[in-house]
Amino acid sequence: MSSTMHRVWLAAAGGRIGEGFRYSVKLVYNNFPIPHLSRLDKEALEAAAWQILSAREAHPSKTIAWLYDPKTMPDNLLDAHRALDDILEKIYIGRPFKNDNERLEHLFKLYAEMTAEQDKEAANA
Repeated sequence: MSSTMHRVWLAAAGGRIGEGFRYSVKLVYNNFPIPHLSRLDKEALEAAAWQILSAREAHPSKTIAWLYDPKTMPDNLLDAHRALDDILEKIYIGRPFKNDNERLEHLFKLYAEMTAEQDKEAANA
């Protein structure tokens, strides 16, 4: 599911092509830092994902482009995505982030920890 955390990472790690983001499995997806998720975290995220899908299904005649256009996005879908963001931010730091800069700083800190751990494992192999 799309989240503010992932969007911020995508913009920084993937960059843009024209008006859109450049999404890469190697640069964006495989390197997205995810903290340890407890069973309860996973259940909360799954419930939020189902809420997003339910919100989309409440508008069966609308396209994804219409649903996600900031001018036409239904309130129930926006609320469902905000709920997902709230859950994720509590998982990441226990509170809402102040802004995208704080999100990105935290993601790069986690990325540095993640790659340092991978470097240790590679050195010991």
